[in-house]
Amino acid sequence: MTADRFDALLARHFRPEALPAGFAARVARAAQIVRDGDDLLGSRLAIEATSRGVSAIRPGPQGDLGTAAARRHAERARLELAEYLAGQRAFFSVPVDLSQVPAFQRNVLEMAGRIPFGEVRAYAWVAEAIGHPRAVRAVGTALGRNPVPLIMPCHRVLRSDGSLGGYLFGLDVKRRLLELERSTPVLEGCASTRIVCRVGCVHGRHMRPDNRIVFASVDDARSVGYRPCKVCRPSAAA
Repeated sequence: MTADRFDALLARHFRPEALPAGFAARVARAAQIVRDGDDLLGSRLAIEATSRGVSAIRPGPQGDLGTAAARRHAERARLELAEYLAGQRAFFSVPVDLSQVPAFQRNVLEMAGRIPFGEVRAYAWVAEAIGHPRAVRAVGTALGRNPVPLIMPCHRVLRSDGSLGGYLFGLDVKRRLLELERSTPVLEGCASTRIVCRVGCVHGRHMRPDNRIVFASVDDARSVGYRPCKVCRPSAAA
């Protein structure tokens, strides 16, 4: 083969290919998500934990966590929060320690935690659900003092008229969180294993993109032969 023909062969092999449509916009959007997440999870966000689980998430610099168990919980929470903000997680598995929270507030927060990902409820719904239908204002106060925002999803509770109400990190962040959850898939199945998981499950990290299928519900997945994951338990979450 002559030098000219060899050069031409190399040129053809390494010639640049056209980028797929919308590629630049997707890269820009991904970069913005990372910046938004870094902004929220960086020096402005401190995670406190005990040996039982995450006990507080608040604006401010990260302090000393003390025990090794507390550090593990905080590191796990930070990782899961980053995945959540990037649209890669639809649930939190890190344990939460509400042992120092008053009983009424703990009931309110636990009820808020039962609101499905991507959905919202009114303060009055929470009050009714915990057996104190006339305590709407007290429910709002309890949610406003949520020590573990984001993980305990007080942002999913709105006023009865549909307005946002208040939020520790500001109404713009609350609005963005609700928009993020509306656009994040909740369930994904693997075509090779025929298992359906909640988005963010450790099993989902091993799915090849061409095997990944998004489902609207566990029943939809069951109807085409998929079985619920035994780790993230999507049936129990639903």
